[in-house]
Amino acid sequence: MKVTQERLPASQISLEIEITPEMSKNAYEQVIQKYARSANIPGFRKGKVPRNILLQRLGKNYIKAMALDELINNCLEKAREQEQIKAIGQFELQIEFEELVKNFEPGKEMVFSAKVDVEPDAKVDNYKGLVVKAEEAKYTPVQVDEFLEKRRSLMGTLIPVEGRAAELEDVAIVDFVGVIPPETEKEEAKEVPGGNAQDFQIDLKEGEFIPGFIEGIVGMKLEETKEISAQFPSEYSDTNLAGKPAVFTVTLKELKKKELLELDDNLAQEISEFETIAELREFLEKQFTQEKEQETKQNKEKAIVDELVTHLEVEIPETLIKNEVQKILAQNAVELKQYGIDVKELFGSDKLTKIEEESRPEAIERLKRDLAIATVAQKESITVDQEEIAAESAKLMKQLKGKDVDLDRLEKVVTEELLKEKTIKWLEENGTVELVPEGTLHIGSQTPKTKENLETEVESEIPQASETILEVEAEQITTIENSQDQEE
Repeated sequence: MKVTQERLPASQISLEIEITPEMSKNAYEQVIQKYARSANIPGFRKGKVPRNILLQRLGKNYIKAMALDELINNCLEKAREQEQIKAIGQFELQIEFEELVKNFEPGKEMVFSAKVDVEPDAKVDNYKGLVVKAEEAKYTPVQVDEFLEKRRSLMGTLIPVEGRAAELEDVAIVDFVGVIPPETEKEEAKEVPGGNAQDFQIDLKEGEFIPGFIEGIVGMKLEETKEISAQFPSEYSDTNLAGKPAVFTVTLKELKKKELLELDDNLAQEISEFETIAELREFLEKQFTQEKEQETKQNKEKAIVDELVTHLEVEIPETLIKNEVQKILAQNAVELKQYGIDVKELFGSDKLTKIEEESRPEAIERLKRDLAIATVAQKESITVDQEEIAAESAKLMKQLKGKDVDLDRLEKVVTEELLKEKTIKWLEENGTVELVPEGTLHIGSQTPKTKENLETEVESEIPQASETILEVEAEQITTIENSQDQEE
């Protein structure tokens, strides 16, 4: 069997394989013998069906197709081993199988071609001495004040309001229906998907809803119905609504005012295990400081890796991109499920193709980052000790206690993550990261946490919520495992 190899774009290999006359004849005869032993044809004992009857019943083209299918699969596997091809994904014939069957003649030489994705050959030059800028996230006392005010608000008692119109800081109970106005006279107004509700409770605070909605409710009286014009932000999550105007028909059914707890020791005891507000403040200051330090660390790592990727030369095969897209979808599905969202409906067959396409840029970016880091690790002989792997695995196993965990897979994930961390640290030590104030870098280089996310993380660290922390971290590791299952 002669094999000719050719390198194709996008990290693909093409194989041209010559099948000898003897191989084609043997494959055909083996299929006939197989069916002769197993075929049940009336009037003949099993294994005693004459050759001409068998060919007549099954058809020569059917037997040729079975023989050729087995022959091609065997040849491709032998060629992969013979040429030492690091294939990922499945081989793809470069001519239709039906055409090959048509040209296949047992006992005659035959040539066919197939291509397959292979591991990409990544190159990274000039990665030593990278110079980047990263935002330095700093703690400010106002963060603790805002956090405590939010907790006071959440625990406030709602008191009915009568005899006046709605004001900012009130809590309103409303019914509403939203529509998108027609753009032309021939069109009809379209209902906003999910844009209607009854007995909906909303805090009348600026920025709490889409622009215009809260402002329209302020000034309304009880039982009043009003049309409110609003505007979906240009960066709205639903691209079909982003930037579009909307009109909401709103009825104000109830109006309440929050009676807040005093900012004192009683509040500290209500929301934590601390006895005094001073102790709670001290704890929160430490937590916010640690979170900001972690955010700065992430900013530095992202900046250095983003710069590293600009020095990367690689053609990413389609198989890797598709696998990475599936990992992203698997991770998103697990996270959404935790919020009670019907994943099956969200990822329905009619929407899946669009979601996969929208996930491609993120998948490609993730692959580039991983390939760039892995290439540097290999060139600089950066490795992870077994002791480090064992220690990190043991730490995670404590969080995953009671869950069914594939230990080999967990160790693989841990090894990859530790190797990434060590390589990024090496890049930082052999480069220069200039820290600049928050808000200095605006274009794509930073992905700071929102204030809400930061407050949520800090809140989860308050002593009384310690069990929840472990559950959340455990779910993150389980997400990794589920993603690995999808990949395989």
